[in-house]
Amino acid sequence: MFEAQLAELKRGVVDIVSDEEFIAKLRKGRPLKVKVGFDPTAPDIHLGHTVVLQKMRQFQDAGHEVICLIGDFTGMIGDPSGRSATRPPLTREEVLENAKTYQEQVKKILDPDKTRMAFNSQWMDNMVVADFIKLTSVQTVARMLERDDFKKRFQQQHPISIHEFLYPFIQGYDSVALEADIEMGGTDQVFNLLMGREVQKAYGQEPQVILTLPLLEGTDGIQKMSKSYNNYIGVDDDPSDMYGKVMSISDELMWKYYELLSSLSIPQIEEMRTTVGEGTLHPMNAKMRLSYEMVERFHGRDKAQAAQEGFVKVFQSRELPEDMPEVAIRMERPWVCAVLKEAGLVGGTSEARRMISQGAVHIDEEKIVDGEYVLPRGNHIIKVGKRRFARVEIL
Repeated sequence: MFEAQLAELKRGVVDIVSDEEFIAKLRKGRPLKVKVGFDPTAPDIHLGHTVVLQKMRQFQDAGHEVICLIGDFTGMIGDPSGRSATRPPLTREEVLENAKTYQEQVKKILDPDKTRMAFNSQWMDNMVVADFIKLTSVQTVARMLERDDFKKRFQQQHPISIHEFLYPFIQGYDSVALEADIEMGGTDQVFNLLMGREVQKAYGQEPQVILTLPLLEGTDGIQKMSKSYNNYIGVDDDPSDMYGKVMSISDELMWKYYELLSSLSIPQIEEMRTTVGEGTLHPMNAKMRLSYEMVERFHGRDKAQAAQEGFVKVFQSRELPEDMPEVAIRMERPWVCAVLKEAGLVGGTSEARRMISQGAVHIDEEKIVDGEYVLPRGNHIIKVGKRRFARVEIL
């Protein structure tokens, strides 16, 4: 029983600091406090964020206490991890507004009755200067500059603000305030997570165990999932759009999504992968199961069923969707890139050019290869990629 539980909790984990301490904590015979910090610097979360949430749910199911720490104090600084420049600071009002969305969205994965929400302003707002100086004495400047992102910026003579140095100390003190047994985060968070161990030792606490989780690639299969790269699958995406985005990932990446996001057990996933390899199960059918599960998790069974039926109808039967948006555009020179942007089919003209160069734009079933194409006036059916359709009238 213990071995099976341990295997599930280690599922998808990149590193554990340390494995021996992790096993020792699990054998304590009491619920462990499992901490994950969220800095709500943006209002929405995507599937990449849910990798750690899924792991938190596994800890909940094993009987442990999970703590969602909303960094309403640290969010005003901004996590410098992986940043090549200083983040613009957010106001407390902006952070709290974003936090409301986070609180609602995490409940789609975690059991709300077993989830503790905490805000680090509860202890940081009341910390006096003398105590803060004591906190920063835990580490040296030389050690801080060993951190990869700080090191690169220092070598390239890019500015590093003093307040960015303070972020890891505050994240570490959060672990002291919560008496965390375990802290989890992405592989880009290693420095901050290790700082928590150092700060806990300095304050006389048993150091937390660290579990790092991989960064999930987005729909492009290359970059980590991010709104900045326009390769994200948002948990509040329209059900049909979410279904189609998951279907667009590569067959190989699908198995990573299964391991990190699915509620299926590892033996079940391996059995499915074997049947795909043997040719008895088509990879598309395996991906459809994954797409269905993701939509069902965030939108419910009825929406998942409707999204799957819509996908089959459009992409397997080559029919047009019934709920295609209709747009009337008045434009003196209906340049294709401007039309695509105006119709809401792309985010901007640069994306439109990219989609045309990739052969992903069709107007009235004809592939558009000329980025300077001008549409004739009248009604057109425009398709961008595999999932975006619109009926467009050029006035």
